[in-house]
Amino acid sequence: MSLLEVVVNPDTIRTTPPSSPEEFRSLMAGFPTGVAIVTAVDRTGRPWGMTCSALCSVSVDPPTLAVGMRAESPTLRAALDSDAFTVNLLHAQGRPAAELFASGAPDRFDSTRWSMPEHAAGPHLTEAAHAVADCRITQMVVVGNKRMVFGEVFQVSQLTDGDPLLYGSRHYGTWSATQTRSHR
Repeated sequence: MSLLEVVVNPDTIRTTPPSSPEEFRSLMAGFPTGVAIVTAVDRTGRPWGMTCSALCSVSVDPPTLAVGMRAESPTLRAALDSDAFTVNLLHAQGRPAAELFASGAPDRFDSTRWSMPEHAAGPHLTEAAHAVADCRITQMVVVGNKRMVFGEVFQVSQLTDGDPLLYGSRHYGTWSATQTRSHR
């Protein structure tokens, strides 16, 4: 058995141009992810929301999520105004809501069921989500034309036991926990 020695030249890495947006989209299309709708309420009480697949768990203690939003997003503006946001994790039947909130339609909250429970950070999508996390903003990081917003989860609501909605290879799909259990 022999060892392979790899020499990395940091100057080459630093000066190599970034991948094109098309190459990066193609790469990420092969990485299925859960689908969420991030919601917030602005200073006037108006609800805002957007479909988000740039979501990840950052820490369990304190419980923290990170969401990526466009710098110009009205949902981001509402979240920053209120220092809070809500993450609605969609179930398999939540695809119409995902498409609606991705469309930019101004009447999206008129076209879907939602509620604003006491102490909620933003609207809860009661028919489209299987779980909801209410978060208070702790930090924001600028990355290109996006903002990574970190939120400490202060309230979790489990709405249903439905299979989660996924997005990958430019298609929606589902992942069934029962199918996974039977293959173990």
